[in-house]
Amino acid sequence: MNLQEVGKCLLLGLFFECLAAAIGVSASSIRAIYLFKDVLKSNTEALKTSGFNSVIIFGVGILDNGDIMYYSNTPGSKDALIASNGSYVGGDTLSDKVRSFKTGETGIDRVEVSMNAQHVADLMRTPGPGASTPLYRNFEALKTAWGLDAVNNDDESIYDVSSTVAFAKMLGAVGLKYTIAPYTNTRFWASVTTQVNNGLEEPDLLLDRAYLQCYDGGAGNDPGSWQSTLGMKVVPLVWVTNDSKPSQGTTAAQAKSRFQSWNSRSPVAGGGYWNDYDIEKMGLSYTAYGDVLKSMFP
Repeated sequence: MNLQEVGKCLLLGLFFECLAAAIGVSASSIRAIYLFKDVLKSNTEALKTSGFNSVIIFGVGILDNGDIMYYSNTPGSKDALIASNGSYVGGDTLSDKVRSFKTGETGIDRVEVSMNAQHVADLMRTPGPGASTPLYRNFEALKTAWGLDAVNNDDESIYDVSSTVAFAKMLGAVGLKYTIAPYTNTRFWASVTTQVNNGLEEPDLLLDRAYLQCYDGGAGNDPGSWQSTLGMKVVPLVWVTNDSKPSQGTTAAQAKSRFQSWNSRSPVAGGGYWNDYDIEKMGLSYTAYGDVLKSMFP
């Protein structure tokens, strides 16, 4: 290949990069799924090869002393203390399972844990977010043991801006990204996003993803409107077919239609699913739902 041909290839590559940006397509489009079921009892091998690149484990919670619990949310499973006094205490079986999401034959390159805001305000006040505090050290230990990439905030009741920002910045110091899962209260989430990312630019944002609930309480949410409010692209979430609230469920075909509609009006960062143990419980297909995301957000 001569220099002229090399130059043409470079220009062509630049053209396609610009074209992709113009239509909202990204090489790192997000294809996410929430995992409500105990990961030790989930079909993790199917999850790894069904088109998803991000999994959000629901959920963990922090106790009033800064310890971290894993809530299994599965009949026959027990909640487990996973980090205490700056050490991982959840056992090798659990840590090996979580780490396996990103090893072997897999499309998953990001693992997050989801939590609410219980005890965050109190712990940010006393003893604070410093590196010597139990909470900091516990998340540091959990990050190492599980190979975590981010912590997802599913606060649906407390909405305290200052402690949320302090907690996010603490996690950033640990080496974790911070994500949010809003369904309402745009003013709160916009304030958090602005303050957490103050002085930062892509690709180095600390709060780098917003998983927008577009089902149940957030059924009327418009991703484009939220993107304008937050100043960043969002990842709309729909709930898969389920027997808990059937009216809120979407088949794979319905999900594709909704993602197409949202993305055509205001290009989004990707798509994802709330999965309350439903895909396995209902005998559905991870691949069918994953293929929707692959086709929409390659």
